[in-house]
Amino acid sequence: MPPLKVLILGGSAEASALARELADDPRYHATLSLAGRTRLPALPPIAYRIGGFGGVSGLIAYLQNASVDAIIDATHPFAHRISSNAIAAAKAAAVPFLAIRRPAWRPEPSDRWEVVADLAAAAKALGETPKRVFLTIGRNELAPFREAPWHFYLIRSVEAPEPALLPPRAEVITARGPFAAEAEQALLLAHEIEVLVTKNSGGSATYGKILAARQLGLPVVMVARPPLPEADSVEEVGQALAWLARQHARRAAAFGEG
Repeated sequence: MPPLKVLILGGSAEASALARELADDPRYHATLSLAGRTRLPALPPIAYRIGGFGGVSGLIAYLQNASVDAIIDATHPFAHRISSNAIAAAKAAAVPFLAIRRPAWRPEPSDRWEVVADLAAAAKALGETPKRVFLTIGRNELAPFREAPWHFYLIRSVEAPEPALLPPRAEVITARGPFAAEAEQALLLAHEIEVLVTKNSGGSATYGKILAARQLGLPVVMVARPPLPEADSVEEVGQALAWLARQHARRAAAFGEG
């Protein structure tokens, strides 16, 4: 029986971990798809592609042309467009689909969170009084904060934003997680940060900043996740591997009957 062809929609730590798990497993031929938002992504030990598919119709065509047997959505929790497209395309192409959806962070009793719906609301939540803000939302969605130029922004992203996208009072740090809580606390203190703005990405790699804000008693403006369509989902890579093993077993049984 030929290996099960698996398409992994990537952009998360879970996608990278899944790619590593499948790299040397002869039961699978996996391809990792990256959106291309990062100019120098960490490349996986499996086949990969970079770039979009061209919406739902383009993804359907890819699934059919590549004879994909299973699709796993392991995109970032805020990549709602590709997740929605993937669910629709998998259904239309009759390809088994699973999403890895890591749990969102939840506030502890001592946390000072203000939960907002989007980044525009996050910028407004900072208020009119100038503040020193630690901004950890990526490099492509800074426009709302240009509308609040009286704040100072310490911006951290994997790659530096284009200078034209920055608010006028900004300092950029380029770094890739994970980030330890002790280092995050030192960073906040060194830059005299008064408020943290972040997306509720979940996971452990960037949770250090949440712990640091808690330890320092700093407020956090937390951008809630966008809603996603219902789909079969799991929380961890191990559960996704078990799902793939079941898909492989069903296919092997079908071949055996033939």
